Amino acid sequence: MNVFDELKARGLIAQTTHEDKIRELLGSGEPVTFYIGFDPTADSLHVGHLLQMIIMAHMQKAGHKPIAIIGGGTAMVGDPSGRSDMRSMMTKETIAHNGRCFVKQMSNVVDFGEGKARMLNNADWLLPLNYIDFLRDIGVHFSVNRMLTAECFKTRLERGLSFIEFNYMLMQSYDFLYLNQQYGCQLELGGDDQWSNILGGIDLVRRVEQKEVYGMTFALLTTADGKKMGKTMAGAVWLDPEKTSPYDFYQYWRNTEDASVIKCLKFLTFIPVEEIEAMAAWEGTGKINDAKEILAYEVTRIVHGQEEADKARAAARAIFGAGADSADMPSTQLEAADFADGEIEVSAMMVRCGLAKSKGEARRLIEQGGVSVADAKVTDGFAKVALADFADGQIIIRKGKKVFHKALAPTE
Repeated sequence: MNVFDELKARGLIAQTTHEDKIRELLGSGEPVTFYIGFDPTADSLHVGHLLQMIIMAHMQKAGHKPIAIIGGGTAMVGDPSGRSDMRSMMTKETIAHNGRCFVKQMSNVVDFGEGKARMLNNADWLLPLNYIDFLRDIGVHFSVNRMLTAECFKTRLERGLSFIEFNYMLMQSYDFLYLNQQYGCQLELGGDDQWSNILGGIDLVRRVEQKEVYGMTFALLTTADGKKMGKTMAGAVWLDPEKTSPYDFYQYWRNTEDASVIKCLKFLTFIPVEEIEAMAAWEGTGKINDAKEILAYEVTRIVHGQEEADKARAAARAIFGAGADSADMPSTQLEAADFADGEIEVSAMMVRCGLAKSKGEARRLIEQGGVSVADAKVTDGFAKVALADFADGQIIIRKGKKVFHKALAPTE
């Protein structure tokens, strides 16, 4: 199957600049060089980046040549896309350290063996640029009026857009020009929030090189109600095992809401689409939990390797197989009055379930690391749980190692 059709069947493609030409290019039998950029704004990649890495792997398996760009240069400016405020400025040393952390994590998903893929840092060509020369050679091709219509800038104009951020589009566009000139790169990929930046690069290559290049964006990883995935009560879900353990990573996917399981299987695994679509018939039945376990195992295996995935699955089965998920587990029916704006504090829920005598006691237990909700450790004494987090109308609270309690969502 043409990899374009594979990505489309999985529901991954959001926008393309030239759909028919891209499909023809990717199905021509000739390797196509493409790139995706990753700005090192933290010392680990997270779940949001994983989707882009999976797409790179799909493309690579189809015979195409990935270039992964570590944005050592662009991170010094900060991408305004999807932001309501300006990103914090980082030092060169921090950016370089973060970039090094990315390398190993990407290598777990994409094969960077000799000749199979490249990993480059755009600091190598952006930092040596002479500003006046850059303005004359590159800036001359950009219309300020047109740039201001881009979604990434429009959403920032009311709050204030700094001049340094205004340069980001030019720098990312220059990346595409540079990669086209040096490596014959023909295609830029990215999340759908990168659409305006990708168009800028395509237009720059056309103006400078008189060549047609292409862009394709992908759907963002969101829950059924449109919220970005990859956040827990303890914070972001990281790919670094020191920041999010393989077990916690596994449990995050094991607790995926029913309505998102099939989509996540299509987006984040290499299981054939036909097999995943057969699992769609499990929705609304107990077998949907089998699909969640398959999802958790496959994503953990891709990111952390088979050994860690095996250990995480075995640990989860041992815990819940010992009665933690049984029908006779103690349970408490919550009432609508327990929730404010669709949320309930974990401490209040513990008091309702008889796991603590007071909210103060519950908060102390939480802050001491002795409480987990939906098998994710809670460390914030004021953490809240939303109704949307009640998978199958219930959520499991664990106090210590052996006390489990099932909180049931309001029936009305």
